[in-house]
Amino acid sequence: MAYKNMGTFDLGSVGAGQAKPVAMDAAGIASGQAFLESELEKRDMLVRTPLTSYTYTRDIPIRVGGGWAEYVSAMNVGYGVTGGSGDGVIQAGAVDGIPLVQANFGKDLWKTHLVSVGTRVFWVDMQRGNMTGRNMDTLLRDGLRLTYDKHMDENVYVGFARYGSTGLLNNADVTVTPAAKTFAAATPDEILEMINTAILDAWEASGYDLDAIPNHIIMPYEQFNYIATTRIGQLAEKTILTFLLENNVAKQNGADLFIGATAWAKGAGASSADRMAVYCNKERFVAVDELVPLTRAMTTPNAERFSYDTAYAANVSEVELFYNQTMIYVDGI
Repeated sequence: MAYKNMGTFDLGSVGAGQAKPVAMDAAGIASGQAFLESELEKRDMLVRTPLTSYTYTRDIPIRVGGGWAEYVSAMNVGYGVTGGSGDGVIQAGAVDGIPLVQANFGKDLWKTHLVSVGTRVFWVDMQRGNMTGRNMDTLLRDGLRLTYDKHMDENVYVGFARYGSTGLLNNADVTVTPAAKTFAAATPDEILEMINTAILDAWEASGYDLDAIPNHIIMPYEQFNYIATTRIGQLAEKTILTFLLENNVAKQNGADLFIGATAWAKGAGASSADRMAVYCNKERFVAVDELVPLTRAMTTPNAERFSYDTAYAANVSEVELFYNQTMIYVDGI
């Protein structure tokens, strides 16, 4: 028996006991032979999640613990002495009184907010997952965690205007100064001068406290990538970023300066100008409280929906800026 065309075949010529050939034509596929095509696929086990980023964990200290509180409070104190701490405390012999140190106590409050989000896994999908090897609950938890991290990113950088909260890049109590030039139009020395001026202004406002030297700078990706890839000169090997990190005034006074990028700084300034924030990234000066980290609160079967429903919750604070003078904004970079 011989035939030339696999697309057509005379079934009448098949003898008794002979297997029928597979007809790989439209009729054959429509009659149920299409499963062979899927059998020959190479299965990619990687599940491709959405492209995204978040950087809040890098740019602010996160304090964990505290429970379901409605506010976060911080005590502060100011000191004073009669006559001042200069010649006012100098005394002669046989004095009948000495200056007394006085304390002025105060308490600041920051709002917290609840985060709640859930997942629903249908019972049939759970059974199908046993066949495919993919766990639907795990995939949804990854998406839930991504949702939480994106929420925290916005909370840390700009807050939520709807609830009256602000973040690292839009606090109304922070001093704003205009940039002398855009980074693209400035020389490396001029960029260094802008950064050093911002550091010195914030440090001076902090009474030159050695612990309060600004050590953290965030800016838009456009400006960061420019200084990270542009050399200080045609014959030089160093980039502007390396030059800045090696010669800034914070480093010369014992602080290790960090310069990084965040998408939230783009257009964050007045009149949608690109903003650079210079501040001291230490828990004493700025923080955000994760009073209750994202927690699996409860799981219940839902007979009506034929599913298992899980609720997750967290309790977090707005950005707490304890010393607003330790931060400064530079707009128009």
